[in-house]
Amino acid sequence: MEWTVTSAVLAMMRSEAAAAHPLECCGLLLGRAHAITQAVPAANVAAEPARRFEIDPAALIAAHRAARAGGPQVLGYYHSHPTGDARPSATDQAQAAGDGRAWAIVTACDVCWWADDEAGFAPLPCSVVES
Repeated sequence: MEWTVTSAVLAMMRSEAAAAHPLECCGLLLGRAHAITQAVPAANVAAEPARRFEIDPAALIAAHRAARAGGPQVLGYYHSHPTGDARPSATDQAQAAGDGRAWAIVTACDVCWWADDEAGFAPLPCSVVES
């Protein structure tokens, strides 16, 4: 199934990645079904934010609470690779939950989409809708 993402979400993720450089930025992807309509930046609380990301647990808890109250659902996560490519790294593979959520990896010139499933990461078809 193809997912959609708004052009505003893509612009925001690119802006966050540029502002965080040379550190990794990270955040949450929100929406409904397979439509990503919001990206919420979160603090990267990793011990080595130039090489890893860890979404601030408080941001994740708040997003899940808002979803339970009727807000947008947590559909996935995004983070940047300031000096790497837009493929899941070995660290990404090790930290993945296999929960079927979307992952967007942002580089200086690309955003690639991945499905985090039980078998590991697989390319995720995602088309852009204007917002």
